[in-house]
Amino acid sequence: MRISVPEFKKAIWSHYRKNGRHSLPWRQTRDPYRILVSEVMLQQTQVDRVLPKYQSFLKKFPSFKALASASLQSVLVEWKGLGYNRRALGLKRAAEAVMKEHNGKVPRDYTSLLKLPGIGPYTAHAVRAFAWNEPDTFIETNIRGVYIHHFFPKAKKVDDTKLLPFIEKTLDTKNPREWYYALMDYGTYLKKTIGNASRKSASYSKQSKFKGSHRELRALVLHMITQKKKISVKNIATAIHRKETDVVSVVAELKKDGFVKQNKSSVHIA
Repeated sequence: MRISVPEFKKAIWSHYRKNGRHSLPWRQTRDPYRILVSEVMLQQTQVDRVLPKYQSFLKKFPSFKALASASLQSVLVEWKGLGYNRRALGLKRAAEAVMKEHNGKVPRDYTSLLKLPGIGPYTAHAVRAFAWNEPDTFIETNIRGVYIHHFFPKAKKVDDTKLLPFIEKTLDTKNPREWYYALMDYGTYLKKTIGNASRKSASYSKQSKFKGSHRELRALVLHMITQKKKISVKNIATAIHRKETDVVSVVAELKKDGFVKQNKSSVHIA
């Protein structure tokens, strides 16, 4: 039997009051820049890993202006340890767009936010909710797990289209910011106590192992390039003990993605 909406909301708020992660630094600010940085960092990365990097990143790049004017190399060096370097590149490009197209102020409307480089639907909605308390309806991993657990306990391969009406119906439109914080914290609690209910989602896919993967090779190659002003493909391959042909392929990918530039003898950060 499904839980009723009033019972559901009561359970979420009760848990949040007693066990909510109220002291997280990105919950202590309404600055859209700081909230955007946190949201990008938290994609596919656990809170404990994000906390120290969030603080150091903001110390070095405290504003859209600082990030936009920084070199990509310095941004990637600061990002090291978080993985998924495309996020860092996207964040920098978003900062450049904010400075160039929006006079240094991040747009508040959803459509304009979505047009920023590296910003997807979830991030655009989340920035609106957490920076301006806008009552948007959105979903992410922890939220997905909460609604599957309570409203589709026996179902398998639950599509987000079935969850979104419940998210909209239960949304606290007067305080969406705190409500989404509460949902995320409750989702984290469920993962620790009963397991990951979002595995029952139709969109769930198990993350591949990093060790020995193509992602690891990309990370190794990019790390080597960030350490030098210029470096040859041959020297990269020697340093990381990989085949030169594999490194050539990865460098071509990184060049296409906008991370690096290459001439006949060397590669360097774009």
